[in-house]
This record gives sequence, structure tokens and C-alpha cells, in this order.
Amino acid sequence: MFVEALKRQNPALISAAHRLWQQGKIAPDSWVIDVDQVLENGRLLVDVARRHGITLYLMTKQLGRNPWLAQRLLELGYQGIVAVDYKESRVMRRAGLKVAHQGHLVQIPSAQVEAAVREGTEVITLFSLEKAHEVSRAAVRAGVTQSVMLKVYGEQDFLYPGQESGFALSDLAAAVEALQVMPGIQLVGLTHFPCLLWDDALGEIMPTPNLHSLVSARDTLLAQGVALAQLNAPSATSCTSLPLLAGYGVTHSEPGHALTGTIPANQRGDQPEHIAMLWLSEISHHFRGRSYCYGGGYYRRGHARNALVFTPGSDSACDARLGTIDDSSIDYYLPLEGNYPVGSAVLFCFRTQIFVTRSDVVLVCGVQQGEPCIAARYDSLGNSLEA
Repeated sequence: MFVEALKRQNPALISAAHRLWQQGKIAPDSWVIDVDQVLENGRLLVDVARRHGITLYLMTKQLGRNPWLAQRLLELGYQGIVAVDYKESRVMRRAGLKVAHQGHLVQIPSAQVEAAVREGTEVITLFSLEKAHEVSRAAVRAGVTQSVMLKVYGEQDFLYPGQESGFALSDLAAAVEALQVMPGIQLVGLTHFPCLLWDDALGEIMPTPNLHSLVSARDTLLAQGVALAQLNAPSATSCTSLPLLAGYGVTHSEPGHALTGTIPANQRGDQPEHIAMLWLSEISHHFRGRSYCYGGGYYRRGHARNALVFTPGSDSACDARLGTIDDSSIDYYLPLEGNYPVGSAVLFCFRTQIFVTRSDVVLVCGVQQGEPCIAARYDSLGNSLEA
């Protein structure tokens, strides 16, 4: 999906990954991340957001819940981390990092609500009144007032499978009324997902019906005298889309893929954020006229199509085509059309969610200076590996 953009925006990362692989420092099934470029992308996003009055939470799931990189991004001015699920929260808090938003996309399990409140989560998103009661009781026991947001949805909205949740717009008034009498909690905002999506036919990032539902919910509550401090509109957050969000009155967003430049809008390599990651594999064997490289990092929604292959002894890559993948099976290997020598390095660049893969994460500094150095090595769930 992003091979051409990678070649255009960050050829140094290609060279660095290949060199480190030649030196035996990177194993197959590794996401190689250009740390300096991620931080530059992060700075650009913070600057644009500040100019438009938007606060940014940091999304780390696509980076493999990586606390090493998260800490350095937080230093740029992100409000805190949005933990997409309770396991990500555990990783970040163990690393001593601030979890600012929890509960969206995944609710906090009942037995963990008290800890989330006690540890100072800035805002918790709720999908139900049952969960609201849990947060209320935890806040009363802790002697604090916990800020909460409601996830809302309209009948015509788009929800990804496995993410069905929230308060229907038709039930919102009753839900807010119930919240207002619960001790220890304060309603401060609304959220939804996805609020923006890339339209391939138009070649633009476009608002979804979800964003219109979110704005409608805000306006309804304002008309009832309920003031909100946060209108949180995640999905496709980038330097290009932040001004669009500001036009709808959005106050908070949560960039993820923009940090690595792997946003659909960047397929041609023409966005302010530059590609900062690639996936490295290696040819394992041949079968019936195809070459097979080691798997583990494939993501079925990543739109992977092409690869770069470096044959042994060569510093020049040739273009390769990914064969058909059966998404119902485990990606032990990935097929490439054609015959490439066993032991050849294979580089891909596609949209990923590292936390659902088996990949290693190799953090490399000095790429743009031509002096790549591995700074840290983690697994796909944010656990440190030996350097």
C-alpha cells in the first residue's frame, strides 16, 4: 500500500533496514521504525492541533503499545495516552506513563474500574449506565470526581464489526439525566468512531455519518443546558484532517497512523507526515513456482500488495508482487509471485496494527543521518526484548 510512498519519502529507512538485516541485527517478522521521523511527524501534528485549538491524546496500539516511543512522543506535548483497551493501559501504567483516556474502544472490566479511577485517568468513556454506576461507586470510594464521556451513535452510523457499542441518540437525554444524579462522576464530553474516513474514489478524507451524529448529540445537550468540555472525534487524524475537525467544533482527537505516515491519504507520499516504518521479512523457501517469506506481521486490513526484495549480495531492490492471501488461515508464510533466492530480504510497507501481530518492533535512530543504530527492541505488545 505504501511501498511507493516509502521510496519517495524515506529511502534512507529502506537502506537502514537492509543494512541492519545484512549485519544480522534484525530478524524476519520485524517492524522497523524510524524513531526520528516518528518524532518529526508527532511534532507536526501537535503544531497543527495547537493552531486549531485541538488537544491530542496519543494512540499507541498501531505501534505495538510501545512505551519507549510513547514516552518520547508525550514529551512533544500530547495530553496523555488513550488506552484502546485495558491491556494497553496496564503496559503504559507499568512504564510510569500517563493514561489520559480509557474506555474507548474497549470498556474497563468491572474489577479494574476502581484502579483506573484511583490512578487518575483524565476521562473514562462509557457505553452503558451499568458501567457508569461502577465508575460512580469507585469515585465515591476514592473521594474524587471522575470525568466521563459517552459514546453515542445514530441509527444510520457505520460501526466496525466487533465495535458495536454506545448510547443511541434517541436514548441520550434519559442517559444524561441518569448520570446527573450519580455521585462522584461528571459528564464532560461525547465521542464516536470512526468520525473520518478516507474516500478512495474522491481522494479525500471525508466526514462519516458518525461525525454528524456526534455533533448532533452535542447540539442536543447544549440546547438542554448541558455544557461539554470535550468533543472527541478519532479516526484518520492527520495534519490535513485536523482543520476539518476544528470546523465541526471538535476539541480532542487521537492520532495513531499519522505518527508513522501510514494514513491512506499518504499512498502517493504527498502528505506532511512521512513514512516512518516498514516490515522486514526474508525468503524462506519455494513452492510451486512461488517464493515464500516468513509471516507474522500480516494485517488483513493492511492492503499489502507489493514488496521490495534484496537478493543476497545485492544493494539494489527489485519490485515484487504479493500473492493471494487466505485471511482465514494463520500467516506462517506469505507468498510472493516469482522466484527469489532463499535468504533474500523482503521489505513491505502497509497499514498495520502491530498489537494484533506476532512481530518484533525494532526502534532505529540515526536513519536520516546514514548512521542507523538500534535504540530499543520490543515485542508486539510493548514488552522489552534484548537489544
